[in-house]
Amino acid sequence: MADNHETEGKPPRIKSVLHHVEELFCIVSLVFMALLPLAESAARIFFKSGVPASSGLMTHFLLLSGLLSGMICTRNNNHLSIGLIQYLKDGKLKDIFRLLGNLLSAFVAALIAWSSLSFIKIGLSDKKIGFISERVFALIIPVSFTIIALRFARSTGLKGRKIIFPILALLLGTAAAFPVIAKFIWGFDLPDAVFDICDKFYYLAYYLRLPLVVMLIFAALAGTPLFVIIGAMALLLMHAAGGEMDSVSADIYTSLTNGNIIAIPLFTLVGFFLSESRAGERLVTAFRSLFSWMPGGIILASVIICAFFTSFTGASGVTILALGGILYTILSEHIKYPPKFSIGLLTSVGSVGLLFPPSLPLILVGTTTQTNIVHMFVGGLIPGLILVLAMAVFGCIASIKIKIPVEKFDGKKALAAVKNSILEILLPVFLIFGYFTGIFSLVEISAAALFYVFIVEVFIHRDIKLSEIKRVFVNAIPIIGGVLSILALSKALSYYIVDTQAPANVARWMQNVVSSKFVFLLLLNIVLLVVGCLMDIFSAILIVLPLVAPLGSAYGIDPVHLGIIFIVNLEVGFLTPPVGMNLFLATYRFKKSFVDICRYVFPFLIIQLVVVLLVTYLPFLSTFLVGLIK
Repeated sequence: MADNHETEGKPPRIKSVLHHVEELFCIVSLVFMALLPLAESAARIFFKSGVPASSGLMTHFLLLSGLLSGMICTRNNNHLSIGLIQYLKDGKLKDIFRLLGNLLSAFVAALIAWSSLSFIKIGLSDKKIGFISERVFALIIPVSFTIIALRFARSTGLKGRKIIFPILALLLGTAAAFPVIAKFIWGFDLPDAVFDICDKFYYLAYYLRLPLVVMLIFAALAGTPLFVIIGAMALLLMHAAGGEMDSVSADIYTSLTNGNIIAIPLFTLVGFFLSESRAGERLVTAFRSLFSWMPGGIILASVIICAFFTSFTGASGVTILALGGILYTILSEHIKYPPKFSIGLLTSVGSVGLLFPPSLPLILVGTTTQTNIVHMFVGGLIPGLILVLAMAVFGCIASIKIKIPVEKFDGKKALAAVKNSILEILLPVFLIFGYFTGIFSLVEISAAALFYVFIVEVFIHRDIKLSEIKRVFVNAIPIIGGVLSILALSKALSYYIVDTQAPANVARWMQNVVSSKFVFLLLLNIVLLVVGCLMDIFSAILIVLPLVAPLGSAYGIDPVHLGIIFIVNLEVGFLTPPVGMNLFLATYRFKKSFVDICRYVFPFLIIQLVVVLLVTYLPFLSTFLVGLIK
């Protein structure tokens, strides 16, 4: 693990202190990012005023928390990757791929660190954020990427004479940054000799771009972190096109100071406060008491609870890991469903909640395609309900076939269970009312939701002790850091893709090759299922969606409908062999072989594929409610 190598040779106490300080700064940034929207909304509602510089401070705390969480992800080897390497049986070959991936990552991170210095000096003014210069906030970019580069270099684990390889990767990253280092030293008035050397770097990048892109694709498949691959492609292609490499640092800065994405880490924290508490147990008890009188009622309850949790975390894997144990115990040990049925169900329903507000993927799709986020939330309701009902109906049919006995409805027991979980049940109601009535903005409602669950789980139910709050934040950091690291680098690559008019060219080519809208939609389904197998949902949205959106427009597909198609396909991709992410998480959680998990999931996968086709070819399912509110 990166953590073991990174602090090798340091006394354990110093190592622990450094890690705690790093985590503390990240947590403090997240806390301030949550408190400022609350203060802003309170000042607006009660005093008809605002908090000075609150918007700028919120976005710059996002910058700090995003890059600090990225550092922690590197330390703990938590960055998102494709990881086909796990299929290799040769341990030595695996080690070689990991070593090469770490060396490449160290090279790219060092290059970004050097590039950011030029951006801070030339690309930023001395504008004040509160009383602090934005250049001071931006210093986190070179600092964080320098630490990330060192951590990747040390995670190779090479010692003795072999340590020259990670050192060489760092030096090569520095050498490749020569054009921006020269720009940092001389500005735009480069001496002729330096200018000539810089020109050679442009020519080199131009002629090597295709083989290097192919190499990067292979590196991604071999398990190199996706944010590294995305960043490397952005740097290479931007430089090959005659652009400045420090523009990538500029895109990191602008993407992580975008107020629209503050809701992503805050809603992620909401999900983790719920999953780290006993909220899941209370909800299971409540919904079991409400629905277990009907055939398959506990299946409906399981689907609803999993959808609830996933809608907040935005990560279906978290739901599988957090709720899989308790739901499996109830389904198979208490109610006696066959283990293979229970495992298949719980693995497949982990991603159902991605279509319900405040789904983080829906927010990201709206931001990426510049579609009204309220419309995205509303557009996902009917497809999401169809998916929930499809899974529940299948559960009812299976329950009757298996002859699972129903439980007698006990009104007093149901009332007590609902009363015990009422604060969690009211959370979605609070969110929908606060956001859709316009009382709160998306950022404010995410901060209010975090404050709400904090009070409920820490002070009312007391599931989480004050001493355990840090643990909740630390457990959420891998999701926050993984997503924001990819988001930061994806903006640069997306900018290059759009700037080269690649989406428009692809759209024209596709229209010449495929004239039928329905054939295009079928091809889109196939491509997105493959993408869902290979990439996490956030990477797919940020990288693939900018290419797909112009195609949707060319074929007259409503942007809300296209966004819903995109998400439901990726949902199913998580369950599609051979590399669906949820299949591996279920293997870990339920301690079954990968082949067994695939067999258990297959019937549920077929059901979800049918729903994908319905959502794809019946656009009114996504657009009907949107039309009512326009």
